[in-house]
Amino acid sequence: MKRLLAGLLCAALLFCLCACGHEAVSAPTLLLRYADNQPKGYPTTEAAEYFARLLEERTGGRIRIRIYADAELGDEISVFRQLQFGGIDFTRVSVGTLAGFVPEMVILQLPYLFEDAEHMWRVLDGEIGEELLGTVADTGVTGLSWFDAGARNIYTRVPVRSLDDLEGLTIRVQESDFMSRMIRLWGASPVQMPYGEVYSALQTGRIDGAENNWPSYETTGHYEAAPYYLLDAHSRLPELQLVSRITLDKIRALDPDYEELLYSCAREAALYERALWQERERSSEALVRASGCIVTEPDEKELDRFRSAVQPLYGGFSDPLQQLIERIRQC
Repeated sequence: MKRLLAGLLCAALLFCLCACGHEAVSAPTLLLRYADNQPKGYPTTEAAEYFARLLEERTGGRIRIRIYADAELGDEISVFRQLQFGGIDFTRVSVGTLAGFVPEMVILQLPYLFEDAEHMWRVLDGEIGEELLGTVADTGVTGLSWFDAGARNIYTRVPVRSLDDLEGLTIRVQESDFMSRMIRLWGASPVQMPYGEVYSALQTGRIDGAENNWPSYETTGHYEAAPYYLLDAHSRLPELQLVSRITLDKIRALDPDYEELLYSCAREAALYERALWQERERSSEALVRASGCIVTEPDEKELDRFRSAVQPLYGGFSDPLQQLIERIRQC
């Protein structure tokens, strides 16, 4: 009798082990990679972590994402190329980078396109924003949501208080021919350079200045090497969360309902990033000013000179893109 009970107990245990093993096989987990060129603690990387937590929680742990910050997996261009063939699953990129792959995104690089932040979000959170997210589809990636990146301003090693002061200076820009044209129209010489090389280039005098937002200026320490900050607010370049099409197919295969879950988590992460961005802008500006940097705010007359100088950038687009510009302006 004891031997019979022992046998039944072993059989029951074996059944449980098999059942558990079967459950593990039927509930696979995707381990995915998310790349960002900003350091940990930056609004975009914080939002990436938030996105990863949301997706893991809402899929019951079946999708897990590891965040690689500080350009660990490469600069934005190399990361985007890896995204196209599934070498990387998610990333956050600037419109300036994406414009090299998606012609429609060039429009968002136009200086002084948006009147202010409210105007930009009316555009991007509406019909036009959805259309623009869809334009990346032909590159093998899918647009998920829009991140804030604030207004970009000029900063330099030498005093710059007006358009005339830019004459002859070398200014770093993103690896974008369009941005290079803007700098030339202001009388300066553009230098296309990866983000991670800017600090040393400023220190050694290889470049005289660069252009970026308050948090980037502060976080990178660029304000230490280029202490003159000109509030020209020449552009508001939003950023995008992207997923590889190959990864999206894997997520659909895991569970068809996860695709919509992915989009909803991305939208929530975008709102989270925007809130973090506003806080970071305020703290970065306060830190930079307290450090003794010289911050110059041009008057309206001087800003009109900056705007007038770049008007040639608005010409030469195809009719559909010209119509898109007008729709944005009227939004």
